[in-house]
Amino acid sequence: MGSNSSRIGDLPKNEYLKKLSGTESVSENDPFWNQLLSFSFPAPTSSTELKLLEEATISVCRSLVENNPRTGNLGALIKVFLSRTKELKLSAECQNHIFIWQTHNALFIICCLLKVFIYEMSEEELQLHFTYEEKSPGSYSSDSEDLLEELLCCLMQLITDIPLFLPYTSKLVKTLLYNFIRQEKPPPPGAHVFPQQSDAGGLLYGLASGVATGLWTVFTLGGVGSKAAAAPEVSSPLANQSLLLLLILANLTDAADAPNPYRQAIVSFKNTQDSSPFPSSIPHAFQINFNSLYMALCEQQTSDQATLLLYTLLHQNSNIRTYMLARTDMENLVLPILEILYHVEERNSHHVYMALIVLLILTEDDGFNRSIHEVMLKNITWYSERVLTEISLGSLLILVVIRTIQYNMTRTRDKYLHTNCLAALANMSAQFRSLHQYAAQRIISYTCRHLRRYVYVLDKLYFPHSHCSTLQHCFSTLSDNGEELLSLTCSHILRSYASSLFSLLSKKHNKVLEQATQSLRGSLSSNDVPLPDYAQDLNVIEEVIRMMLEIINSCLTNSLHHNPNLVYALLYKRDLFEQFQTHPSFQDIMQNIDLVITFFSSRLLQAGAELSVERVLEIIKQGVVALPKDRLKKFPELKFKYVEEEQPEEFFIPYVWSLVYNSAVGLYWNPQDIQLFTMDSD
Repeated sequence: MGSNSSRIGDLPKNEYLKKLSGTESVSENDPFWNQLLSFSFPAPTSSTELKLLEEATISVCRSLVENNPRTGNLGALIKVFLSRTKELKLSAECQNHIFIWQTHNALFIICCLLKVFIYEMSEEELQLHFTYEEKSPGSYSSDSEDLLEELLCCLMQLITDIPLFLPYTSKLVKTLLYNFIRQEKPPPPGAHVFPQQSDAGGLLYGLASGVATGLWTVFTLGGVGSKAAAAPEVSSPLANQSLLLLLILANLTDAADAPNPYRQAIVSFKNTQDSSPFPSSIPHAFQINFNSLYMALCEQQTSDQATLLLYTLLHQNSNIRTYMLARTDMENLVLPILEILYHVEERNSHHVYMALIVLLILTEDDGFNRSIHEVMLKNITWYSERVLTEISLGSLLILVVIRTIQYNMTRTRDKYLHTNCLAALANMSAQFRSLHQYAAQRIISYTCRHLRRYVYVLDKLYFPHSHCSTLQHCFSTLSDNGEELLSLTCSHILRSYASSLFSLLSKKHNKVLEQATQSLRGSLSSNDVPLPDYAQDLNVIEEVIRMMLEIINSCLTNSLHHNPNLVYALLYKRDLFEQFQTHPSFQDIMQNIDLVITFFSSRLLQAGAELSVERVLEIIKQGVVALPKDRLKKFPELKFKYVEEEQPEEFFIPYVWSLVYNSAVGLYWNPQDIQLFTMDSD
């Protein structure tokens, strides 16, 4: 460092850095600081370059860690920076670019030093390094106790560009949100700190560009002109860093005597068009343009952090939730969320969870559940299972959620995931309208897949040493997407066999299951050998079947006349549903389904054989009017509400910091020092 340009390889031997980290105290008024800060060292533009810088300067930083308790040079450097920031605006107006340049360099050095200090010591030790004085090792006085707080306040002032006074919480949160909303591209990298005259803008433009580039580089930790890397390219480093900082602040734990003020600000902010006064009980309120925020959220859902912000706002801020649910263009928000779930194989599990919970929160609103069936979409190119030339947003949502459940049941086997998927479908079920034929087919075929699987597992539990060739054949011929390939003969045999099993169940259901499970374990060579998957899956399969039957029943009870395609799909698979009429766990919910099957089967039989699809749908639409609604048994409305776990910080704090580790522009953290989350976690 110093007045000449510096290279990374020269830093360990740099005389100014040696003096800063050495045993000699340097007063904050010493001319040394002007010499130290007059360098044109290019700031790192990627995590790789930052790693090289850290490796080159680690000896200097550790020397400062050792000597600072006696010299207080870190505190002196910070005081130099603080004094210069108070004159930044005046320096900009006077075009004193040398002063601004040196202030930028001071902040850059402080960032590099503090990162190593945080690595090397505990929080208590770090605080002491801000309070040490040069005259007596280890002593401190009240005059220096506020240095750390003053530095943090100063950084917030620089971020928000406002006069520094408390409370600054709401202003900081508002600024970070607007940074995310604007998604500003970084200024072009400045080739010269001292701008040259040119015809294109002159000195003023060059000064602004050079200074902006320098300060932007520090605030985004090297995000200007970042080189291509394995991680997805960040179009706006400032927006990305602002969002990550906002999420960190929002997920700080509450103090013993005060709640997290940043979370309070996020929970309470309102739309700029809302003229109602803030309640006096809200200490950190502010207003922001909801339309701009909504549009930014819609456009940025490809990143984990944007989806996490969306979840945080929907879950905690009733003002923004009400605003979003009132929008008439909800497809702009829902489609990116559905695409996240559709590409579940390519996403990390946390991102999928957040996207799914966002859907669950939205489906808690009946207005949303109705409106999504009124929005028609064309040519959904990312949906590859079938060409969807035209489909409602509601039907597409059903298809994607069912696909997510199916993927989870066959791959990840996460009970939390499938429970929330089913809860979202259940919330929507009473409002199903004009279901696309493929969506109706998938609801029924997915249910049938589990019905068959259930019979198969029961057979394996009750008769573990038998080899039922019929059942083995039936389940070996099921395709991956759940479509049945069973012949009529197999279906008939299955129905008879299922009736026998369910008759056994109806006597002593739980006791029989327990005995069968114990018998199966007794046949294993050791108690340490886990039960086969099919034995562990039985309760899960039964829960899924129960919920799917309740979803079908809810639709038939509340919106039968709106969904002829669902009735058609149900009639097409009626043989399998009829097998479960006698099942003790499903008898109650099967009453309405059996009534609908019986009623419409009779009308189709009266219409004659060899009916076309169009004719069958016509008979169904006519029959809906004639079906006596009072014969359908009423059940409690299916409604599920998302509730956070008792200690959500155990999930969110490691998640947020993993995003910082993986997504922050130009930041490097040694993987061996990571303790908050596992490096192989997603």
